[in-house]
Amino acid sequence: MKLRKEYTCPLELTHDIIRGKWKPIILWQLGKGTSSLAYLQKSIEGIGQKMLLQHLSELQAFGMLEKKQFDGYPLKVEYSLTEKGKRMLEVVVAMQKIGIELMKEDGREAFLQEKGLI
Repeated sequence: MKLRKEYTCPLELTHDIIRGKWKPIILWQLGKGTSSLAYLQKSIEGIGQKMLLQHLSELQAFGMLEKKQFDGYPLKVEYSLTEKGKRMLEVVVAMQKIGIELMKEDGREAFLQEKGLI
């Protein structure tokens, strides 16, 4: 995905970078610390490897994360947030807080407790 050359508002740039179902969740997971591809796929329920790799590649192209490869067999790769990614994580954290509040209002405390969010 390429960034546009012209924007009406800076919010559009932020939206373009984290647009989609999975990118905010990937950023959230990487906000917990460096992670392997296998761990990310395991911790993000419902995402396929192809989709995960595509989004990781896009986030890397946007400068939100870095990929570190280690020599040897089996191949080991780790992903972590860059400083830009950590700043973008602030947006995701704000969205998460609002989501928690809305779920509480909707009576979904059991789900939040199950996920360790309250």
